[in-house]
Amino acid sequence: VQLVESGGGPEQAGGSLRLSCAASGYANIVRRYCMGWFRQAPGKEREGVAAVDKEGGTDYADSVDGRFTISKDNAKNVLNLQMDNLKPEDSAMYCCAANFGPYCSGPYLARRANFWGQGTQVTVS
Repeated sequence: VQLVESGGGPEQAGGSLRLSCAASGYANIVRRYCMGWFRQAPGKEREGVAAVDKEGGTDYADSVDGRFTISKDNAKNVLNLQMDNLKPEDSAMYCCAANFGPYCSGPYLARRANFWGQGTQVTVS
């Protein structure tokens, strides 16, 4: 399984970024399994940001709820994260992750994901 993130970069507070994750190496991974995002800033623990299960149910961290939106394109095997009203505390490396087990939440992906990508850096000033 390969998960390749894109879309990060510098942004001003209040701005928006859209992250994407292209999944490959396993048939229909985005449609069939729990997918999501976690982030890690220097000196801080890994934090689950958002997750979406195979039925489309979503889970968000309290810190991003109402500002971030997770979505998936099953046909393209792509996972997205729309980030609006960005804050400096959102600055971190954002990683796409997948879990093949029955549990699906941001915190669970941050701790127990089966696969994750190299990440894309988001810096908000």
